[in-house]
Amino acid sequence: MRQLTRRGFLTAVAAAGGATALAQQVGRRYGPGAEPVRYPDPDIVVLDKRFARYKIGNTPIRRLHTGMLWAEGPAWNGVGRYLVWSDIPNDRQLRWLEEDGHVSVFRQPAGNSNGNTFDLQGRQISCEHLNRRVVRYEYDGTVTVLADSWQGKPLNAPNDVVVHPDGSIWFTDPGYGSLGDYEGKRRPLELKEAVYRIDPRQGKMELVTDEIYKPNGLCFSPDYKKLYVADTGASHYPEAEKIIKVWDVVDGRLRNGRVFTSMEYEGKAGLADGIRCDIDGNLWASAGWVGPGYDGVHVFAPNGDRIGMILLPEICSNVCFGGRKRNRLFMTASQSLYAVYVETKGAHFC
Repeated sequence: MRQLTRRGFLTAVAAAGGATALAQQVGRRYGPGAEPVRYPDPDIVVLDKRFARYKIGNTPIRRLHTGMLWAEGPAWNGVGRYLVWSDIPNDRQLRWLEEDGHVSVFRQPAGNSNGNTFDLQGRQISCEHLNRRVVRYEYDGTVTVLADSWQGKPLNAPNDVVVHPDGSIWFTDPGYGSLGDYEGKRRPLELKEAVYRIDPRQGKMELVTDEIYKPNGLCFSPDYKKLYVADTGASHYPEAEKIIKVWDVVDGRLRNGRVFTSMEYEGKAGLADGIRCDIDGNLWASAGWVGPGYDGVHVFAPNGDRIGMILLPEICSNVCFGGRKRNRLFMTASQSLYAVYVETKGAHFC
């Protein structure tokens, strides 16, 4: 009989346990005083053998912090070894320190910020709902406005943002922060929802696609040759499909837009929101608005097949990879921040 190494044993157990754990663990508690979960964590679900290699058999999903109203926009700072994210209704950004798990208010007011990232120089970039703009925080504490209008009209309410190696900044503008006062300020949308690119040399902005109902989370493939965008248009357009789209990136422009995957699972379909790729090209998408057994993170292979799930007790809004090895998945989910180690790494530094 072939002997298994410790690593092989844990991987085998993880795959066997995950394959049958299609419903969230009943009565699971998080936070101080909660009983430790039995390994392998039953809420890390293997749907396809391709996901088994990414599930670690002896690691749990952990709640790192709670108390937000709607947590969003996690971004990892590798130099500072901290995670920053937004608590949109409370108009603040929070920071979690890796060395001791300390959480503090990082910035308030924050323009009801949503998505956050860092540029190639380590400066934070944020999408502000309230002020309808994308901003960069400079080293001297000043704020530079990168984008606030298009063709003479104010942006709707920028949502999520990523940076390309050429220095360009790409962001979505679905307008959720202008649809009510809770996450911004109620006012009419004056522009068709779209995805934009800010040129790194001249700072000039261009519309790269509006072939999508409400572009939300976005990320590049590991080689930056594709751009994935979650479409949450079904929240306001009955005809909109609950999908993630993908385009080819050619010389700073988008070509060949198409459906990457559907969010339908076992007859139910929720919405994807924030998304990230790992180094193997798998797409990790926050998912929610269905209920237990669905809400959390759905993992898709490069061909669009759903291969795994991370089930959470709250609706997941966004994700990012971080930690010293970039092998820890951080998940903002409604009122809480969660994290879990996985056997892969984020494709990009943030």
